[in-house]
Amino acid sequence: MATNLYATLEELKRARQITDNADDTDLENALERASRALDTRCRGEGGHFYADTAASARSYYTDDSAYYTRKGEVIAVDDISSTTDLVVEVGDGTTWVAVTDYDLDPANALAKGRAAQGLIRPLGCWSSSPRVRVTALWGWPSVPYNIAQAALLLANRRFMRRRSPEGVTGWAAEGAVRVSRFDPDIEDLVGDYVLPGIG
Repeated sequence: MATNLYATLEELKRARQITDNADDTDLENALERASRALDTRCRGEGGHFYADTAASARSYYTDDSAYYTRKGEVIAVDDISSTTDLVVEVGDGTTWVAVTDYDLDPANALAKGRAAQGLIRPLGCWSSSPRVRVTALWGWPSVPYNIAQAALLLANRRFMRRRSPEGVTGWAAEGAVRVSRFDPDIEDLVGDYVLPGIG
């Protein structure tokens, strides 16, 4: 059974006007491939738009990830979906000390259904320690509407590719009509969710 899909099997079947169950497995597989492709396309290696159900730890080197702003020093982290089970520590990789004097960045991201992508220390600095360890529920609080729509479009394309394994979708007077590698509708939907430096 496919998990962490960004659209439902029923939504894809409705979009394709399919009323039987003969292709359910192929449709679900297409949705799973589309969902994971959007994760990689938009959030990079290890990022995703679903919310984790169990907290796990990730560590960051401050000389790679910390930078100064007018609000204070920020450390860039992977997407955080919730403050539940959130623990932040500084240390050297062997010894860790918990810190609580930080704010999530951007402000109010979680309240707006978006992920927090950084931690700000308004009165302190991250770079006084070589590393920061964050234990969190990673991902997004909820799947953005545009990502769900992009998942439907991409799953539909991938489902239909089984009829065009060579990339040919039909024939015109000029010759073969090939599947485009670039779908402007999908790119338009995901553009605001692509991390800088990815894609």
